[in-house]
Amino acid sequence: MTVVGGSSSPQPYGGGHQSTNLGDILERVLDKGLVIAGDIQVNLLDIELLTIKLRLVVASLETAKAVGIDWWESDPWLSSKARNRELDREDDKLELENRRLRERIAELEAGQDRRAAVESARDEEEDRD
Repeated sequence: MTVVGGSSSPQPYGGGHQSTNLGDILERVLDKGLVIAGDIQVNLLDIELLTIKLRLVVASLETAKAVGIDWWESDPWLSSKARNRELDREDDKLELENRRLRERIAELEAGQDRRAAVESARDEEEDRD
């Protein structure tokens, strides 16, 4: 018996489908994104002791930015721009603190000068009497 147009090799289960390799799967996941979410609660006698909320997002940077996820741009550990902004804020705080301390020192010195002038005037009055 002759089979025309047929295949003599056996087809695997679901043989009509194309094979997919890991690279294709990874490309699809990064392109579309993948979110895994879960909550863990630890209760003892109906008293909530601990709640852990887990969120895992696997996506390319472009996909993440498209859906509004861009925390790495503002994290000082991951972005030099964010680190520079943080350093600038710290510098501004230190400058403000320095200015306030200098003003306070000037006030204290002015008060000390007034006190010295009052004591000097008092001493002069006592010398006259």
